[in-house]
Amino acid sequence: MDFDKRLERAIGRGKQKKEMQGRQAEEEALSEEELKSQYSAFRLELSEHAESCLRQLADHFPGFRYETVVGEKGWGAKISRDDFASRSTAGQSNLYSRFEILVTPFSQVHIIEVSAKATIRNTEAFNRRNYQFLAQIDLESFKETIDLWILEYAEKYASEG
Repeated sequence: MDFDKRLERAIGRGKQKKEMQGRQAEEEALSEEELKSQYSAFRLELSEHAESCLRQLADHFPGFRYETVVGEKGWGAKISRDDFASRSTAGQSNLYSRFEILVTPFSQVHIIEVSAKATIRNTEAFNRRNYQFLAQIDLESFKETIDLWILEYAEKYASEG
């Protein structure tokens, strides 16, 4: 085979490779969009679940204010309460209790992550995170985890508050 034919074949293989890479990039972009769409649906369901549960928790403890959270940190809800405690030597002290559950924003790692920060009377009760890969997500176990965090907070608050 002469050089000219080998050169044409090499150029042809290069063009085919370029076309394949273009198609592959399109497929990856499509699957990235599918993952974002999937993430949005999961985020909505989890944040609504957290909001509903925190609202119920606030109803059981008078004085807690409920707030929906939407921001660069994520989506979810928080409840908070400010109390005053009198101290015999120092006068009054400002005490606060807070509980926040957020679903963090979409990331290139393709996970969905839920974080919880809890404080009771100025003392951190817990600070937790739980995540799952989008391709392997189990929404029911995620919801159960959120439920357990809220139940744990309710028990601690009732015993300390």
